[in-house]
Amino acid sequence: MTIKLKCLSHTPLRGLNDPGAEVVSEVDAVIARARAEVEAFDPELIVIFAPDHYNGLFYDLMPPFVIATAAESVGDYMTRLGALSVDQKLAQELARFILDHDVDIALSHRLQVDHGCTQTLEELTGSLTHYPVIPIIINSVAPPFAPYRRVRRLGEVVGRFLATLDKRVLVVGTGGLSHEPPVPLLDGAPEAISEFLICGRNPTPEARAARQARTIAAGKIYGTELSTQTPLNAEWDQAFIDLLLSGRLDAVDDFRIEDISKAAGRSTHEVRTWVAAFSALAAAGRYSARSDYYRPINEWIAGYGVMSAEPC
Repeated sequence: MTIKLKCLSHTPLRGLNDPGAEVVSEVDAVIARARAEVEAFDPELIVIFAPDHYNGLFYDLMPPFVIATAAESVGDYMTRLGALSVDQKLAQELARFILDHDVDIALSHRLQVDHGCTQTLEELTGSLTHYPVIPIIINSVAPPFAPYRRVRRLGEVVGRFLATLDKRVLVVGTGGLSHEPPVPLLDGAPEAISEFLICGRNPTPEARAARQARTIAAGKIYGTELSTQTPLNAEWDQAFIDLLLSGRLDAVDDFRIEDISKAAGRSTHEVRTWVAAFSALAAAGRYSARSDYYRPINEWIAGYGVMSAEPC
């Protein structure tokens, strides 16, 4: 097995509420370099750890971890509709391996995935279908959350499975960094909102448009005195990046969920996908990592970061 890693922030507001042209050009250039590196590596398999934003998973059954043997993009926030090229046989083998190694994971044979998975897949590969993929969804926006030590353990087990393959494997994490878009909470929600959070599958185009409009409106005032959302926290973001650069992954075991939510925003927990991805890489031994880009971008409601890594 040959393994490489890419971790990227994603944002539903890219292309919809952009910052100035200079910042957009910076990010475009970083993404272009990342995509060129992926193309040069030419992975035979991509394992992508991603969150869901109440598009595929709801509170009628909200597992902490889900692996898909088949997945379909819902096409939200300018991402493409259509099926992903999931390696069904290998996904089933991975699910069995994970369960055999004492990590509980749900299995979906028909998973809907949203921009949290597909935006990064498109940016890195130009398509939903260019490479075989296995999506693993980590609940990152719907409390209660599994502790970070369990996310790290999931990544380790996935990495041990990948080590058995004679393939070039790209491991991807997508989400965060500091981040608090207007995602509703079930606790205390009005009846109509709680009903959506419990069982809101297949919303109408009008409902999707209204959801998108709310997010755009939040982005336009984010970081100002008019916004009630937790502001971006570049200090927290950089400390997290430094932790990954240092390889001190066991430090995440001490992460307190409520402390992170208060310091950096409730959707900062999307960095759980980065923890899983780096843990999968670390299962192969010591790694060398680099921070390719970081910038807090209020218009995108994201501490926007890109990281790369590979074994030493």
